Amino acid sequence: MKLINCIFLVLSFIPLSAQEKLDIYFDFNKSNPNSKSIQVLNDWIKQNPLAEVYMIEGYCDTVDSKIYNLKLANRRIHSVENILKINKIKIFDELERIPYGEVFDFSIHQSENRKVTFWFRNTTENKSVAHSVNLAQKNQFFELKGLNFYGGSDKILPQSFPVLEDLLQVLLKNQNLKIEIHGHICCFTNDTEEISLLRAQAVYKYLVANGIDELRLSYKGFGSSKPVYPLPEKNEEERVANRRVEILILEK
Repeated sequence: MKLINCIFLVLSFIPLSAQEKLDIYFDFNKSNPNSKSIQVLNDWIKQNPLAEVYMIEGYCDTVDSKIYNLKLANRRIHSVENILKINKIKIFDELERIPYGEVFDFSIHQSENRKVTFWFRNTTENKSVAHSVNLAQKNQFFELKGLNFYGGSDKILPQSFPVLEDLLQVLLKNQNLKIEIHGHICCFTNDTEEISLLRAQAVYKYLVANGIDELRLSYKGFGSSKPVYPLPEKNEEERVANRRVEILILEK
């Protein structure tokens, strides 16, 4: 999925390198992967038994109508999804299925356009939030790096739902844990639309919707009033550092 001009709010313990993708190819007008890609997929399944898939994209070549190709892209998505499910690969409930059909940046080689791309991460790489909770004392902060939002909004990007689930699991396993969610933005001195508050609230709502007692949670937005780097930031690295969510430990 192309995520151009997105503003990233950092709230994850997954480095971006832990978020990976795999391309699966199809023969002309077929909704099941070709034999070579079936082997690639089988090898990937053996090597990634703990992978979690959070987004699947479907593509086609330029032959036939756009409407037909959109339907074919959907069938290809569901074909790969079914293979993953049969092999007990975890599919997130919030899985985003995106059929592009033939509306994307094409390769000049038509065979390269007949594909499905799925995005995944491996859970074995995701231990640092529990580690951060263990290290943090009452009234201490820790930052969760990587939760991303669409630009200028509180809508969470699909690849960030695994981040939220891991935070959820930490809270489920630590019933005495109470936290306060702090949202921050970069770049602007005024948060007139309260984006920092809405993003912190989005995390709060996700946790409550998935069974965390709201009495264990609270949230606040600080706009750009507490930057890591002074405004205006000098580069994108500083802007990313200022766009963040922090967790304050209230009780352990």
